[in-house]
Amino acid sequence: MTKDISHEVSSGNVFADIGLPDAEAHQIKASLVLKIDRLMRERGLKQVAAAKLFGMKQPDVSKMLRGDFRLVSVERLIRLLVALGQDVEIVVRPHQGTGAAPALHVS
Repeated sequence: MTKDISHEVSSGNVFADIGLPDAEAHQIKASLVLKIDRLMRERGLKQVAAAKLFGMKQPDVSKMLRGDFRLVSVERLIRLLVALGQDVEIVVRPHQGTGAAPALHVS
């Protein structure tokens, strides 16, 4: 006996899927935080040292890495990436009209 399991196909943005306002901004922030976390792990940088580097308190770094980044701006996250020695480039180009709406992407 098999049961049919209902499901929904994701939009590609979990924040939109659960109905959060400003879902695109949350998705961008999440992508940037993932990059910050990856860089910290690659360097063996602990939260206390990262907080000092970022000019933040360690509990705020912890909250950010756990996904509580509502109060952290995209600009601040970009500055954290620069503090980690990354070049950040923002590219604006015309939408290619693939049927989807113009969007923000982090790569």
